[in-house]
Amino acid sequence: MEEKRNTTEVARVSRKIVSIAAGEAHTLALSGDGRVYSWGRGFFGRLGTGSEADRLSPARIYFYAPDDEREDKVKIVGIAAGAYHSLALADDGSIWGWGYNIYGQIGVAGENYSSPRLLEGLLESQSASSSTQDPGGKPLKVSSVSAGGMMSLAVDNGGAMWMWGNCPNSSQSQPSEEDSSLASGVAPVPVCDFHGRTVFKVACGNDHVVALVSAEEKSKGSGRVCYSWGGNSHGQLGLGDRENRLHPEIIEAFNIESPWEIYDIACGASHTAVLAKRKKPGNTSENGCWTFGLGDNGQLGHGTTQALLTPELIKGLPQNLVSVDCGLYHSCVVSSSGEVWSWGMEKGLGLCPDSRFTGAEAGDALTPLMIPFGGLHGNRFSEPLQVACGAAHTVLVADAGYKLWSWGRGRSGVLGNGRLVDCYAPTAVLWPLVSDDFKEEESNNASLEDHNKEKIPEDKTEETDKRLSAAMEEIKLLQSKLSMMERYAGILHGAVFGKPLLDTELPVSLRTSGAFDIAKEWESMLEESDERKLIRLQMFYRDMLTGVKDKLMKKRIQEVVKEYLNSSAKGTTEN
Repeated sequence: MEEKRNTTEVARVSRKIVSIAAGEAHTLALSGDGRVYSWGRGFFGRLGTGSEADRLSPARIYFYAPDDEREDKVKIVGIAAGAYHSLALADDGSIWGWGYNIYGQIGVAGENYSSPRLLEGLLESQSASSSTQDPGGKPLKVSSVSAGGMMSLAVDNGGAMWMWGNCPNSSQSQPSEEDSSLASGVAPVPVCDFHGRTVFKVACGNDHVVALVSAEEKSKGSGRVCYSWGGNSHGQLGLGDRENRLHPEIIEAFNIESPWEIYDIACGASHTAVLAKRKKPGNTSENGCWTFGLGDNGQLGHGTTQALLTPELIKGLPQNLVSVDCGLYHSCVVSSSGEVWSWGMEKGLGLCPDSRFTGAEAGDALTPLMIPFGGLHGNRFSEPLQVACGAAHTVLVADAGYKLWSWGRGRSGVLGNGRLVDCYAPTAVLWPLVSDDFKEEESNNASLEDHNKEKIPEDKTEETDKRLSAAMEEIKLLQSKLSMMERYAGILHGAVFGKPLLDTELPVSLRTSGAFDIAKEWESMLEESDERKLIRLQMFYRDMLTGVKDKLMKKRIQEVVKEYLNSSAKGTTEN
């Protein structure tokens, strides 16, 4: 009984997601047992699966060969995703990287790697730290990793910070290029500006970095301030101007005298978002989300498309925010009560222009919108933990880590739901792995047989592998058929009703009777439409009818010409 209980507990830990990270078109997930999974676009090897093939559902990443005994000893405790590269931090402080490496952002020489590569020698340079031990007397080792654009960052347990790849290099006296603050390099470079102080949290965008740092040296106080540096063409540093910075500068809105204390940071391509709480709250906890930088698509959430050079508090959000992240042109926050709010491109869904729906429902969200869910708790998710935004998709960890949801652009399998279609409402990521469910069932059956029999047949493992392989092939086939049918249905629904088909808005006739009464649905839609929508539909179908008439006319002309040529040829032959 004790063995079964231990097995169940191990299974629960392996199914719990403790962290997620999203790149341009891929997602990483870290499970409670220290394993890393990835899905989405595989180009440049960013998934770490050993190939550049796309993955439509989570696939495990192996740091050694699956049958290598060293693989079982690797336990990952942190993950990070840049635009096209990925990082993983092991419990011994070692860093692994894979994917796009033209700027050296995975920390090893060479171009691109489709399998994890170990970054060595990061802590050999002690120029950012005065000793080889942390304040507690333990040996220094990396405690967290971050990534953004084409750069990578690491912080050790002594509070020192390193950067590599295409990043703002504060050791430069001048920018590497005209009007630029970036420099490329494989070797990690210490950020000496924070010598003697502690870096608590850091985030980076395409060319800028924001860090939460102790206000004084480690032995003199515990106050925290926010610094930024790097590219600043859109005001993403929050310093009140558009000038690039080679060295970190304090964002005055969050200096040591500010009534607000930052507890989470996120950077988009050229905008920044922070969560902060009052240092001396009243009877109720008070917090909020501040944004600054590029605002062209409403990604700042202030009701305009104007850029902001200094932080501004977003109005209308709940007071219990636990996580924030920024995509390419959208932003998202999660509250402890289960609400998910998003704003920016394509109504906060993150969908890029080449895939946007062009009907009346299209458009960017200039202020926060609550993401529709329609689950057991209404529009609230159960026990949400973290949100991650890619260029055009969003992923949420909910149910205390046991469920993943995603929405946005679905091409290349970015949403992890086994499909290739865009989703305008949350869809379940295929987690836990189907293979894990299958193996657990087999394990339970084997345990029962072991209880009733003295010996299990020797070919049991081989039989299980065959059944698993057959089941996985059938699932892949069904997923492919489902994806194709959904795309076809979406195209038809958009053409007929002028809006995308949402999972949460299936036609009433289909939900109640299992049959789709298109005439009834069409009549219902017309009744509910306002004048603006009716005019748009009129124009849409007028254009469609014009196209059909033009095509019929062209075909008729072709037939007349063909008849004329045939009669002319016949007359010539007779003469």
